[in-house]
Order: sequence, then structure tokens, then C-alpha cells
Amino acid sequence: MEFDDPHGLHLEIVEREEGEVNTWTFGGVTPEVAIKGFGGATLLSTHPDKTAALLENILGLELIGKEGDFARYRSSAEIGNVIDLKLTPIGRGTMGAGTVHHIAWRAKDDQDQLEWQKYVEENGYGVTAVRDRNYFNAIYFREHGEILFEIATDPPGFAHDESEATMGEKLMLPKQYEEFRGQIKQSLLPFEVRELKL
Repeated sequence: MEFDDPHGLHLEIVEREEGEVNTWTFGGVTPEVAIKGFGGATLLSTHPDKTAALLENILGLELIGKEGDFARYRSSAEIGNVIDLKLTPIGRGTMGAGTVHHIAWRAKDDQDQLEWQKYVEENGYGVTAVRDRNYFNAIYFREHGEILFEIATDPPGFAHDESEATMGEKLMLPKQYEEFRGQIKQSLLPFEVRELKL
């Protein structure tokens, strides 16, 4: 199923056998049909050949095919493992509604992330210091096709400052943003979690 979000960002829901089954149920949505996570992403690059070289030679993705104006890459992960690269150069993106700021890659822990930081830097990319994002640690680098890449750790995770049972009931913020709580809450759009009638 393909659709555009309210800001014009094109999204697609795809069915995959791979990936861990989501055991959380709500409103009649069972684990067999629940969303497992991100399947992948499409990259728009100013220099697709340079982005392709990074994907294959540095990040270790495998080129599995080309069709029309796109090349498809796959990682060894079970989900979030498909990257489509548009082969026609696109101008550098701008910030704003309907855009994607960066693409994030997963590191299993702090040590894995530090190894990636060193490896990426040794291969000619400027990498940031590790940044504490409260729920994960992150490093960033802009690849030579001008796409901002993040490598983020799994730990400590989103359950380190609230229980899984109460997660989502209130707005949780990293301590560095607490002073802006009122301003942040004011700018959030209201939403309603609705139970589906199947």
C-alpha cells in the first residue's frame, strides 16, 4: 500500500516474511499482521556513484539489482535491510515538512559504534564525536553524495526512564530538553489513538 503523509512524504507499507514478529496487540491487530518496523529507505543523492561506493565498500551492502533509475542494495539484517538508490543526481535537500533529515543505521552497542566511528573516519569521512541522545548514543557523518548518515546504538533503549507498561502515556523528554517542555508541548499536534473495527 502506497500513500503520502499529510506533509507529502511518500510512504509504502510492504509485507515481509523476514524480521521478528511484533508481539504487541491493540484494537484487533494481531502479531501476524502488525507492523514489524522499517523495511528500508530510498536515497536521493547529489552523487549517486559516490553514495553507491559507500554503501558497497564501506557499509558492506550488496547490490542485488537495478531497475529503471534505481539500484537496490541489501544488508545482512532481517529488517530495515533494503536501500534503493536513485541513480539520477538530485540537488541537496533542504529542511522542512515533507523531508527526511537523515538516515540512521544501527550499532549493537557502544563498542560497535566506536569501531564504526574509527572505520568510517579512516575511510575519509568526517565523523562527529559520540552524542548522548538519552535513549541511544549517536554519531553522524555526511557522505560524499551529501546525505547525512547516523549510526546509533540500541542501548539504553526507550524503556530506561519509564516502564513498558506505561510507555506512551505521557511526554518523556531527555533532561537537556526539560526546560523547553512547555514550548515543545505547545507545538505538538494533538492525536488520538483509535481502535480499529475489523
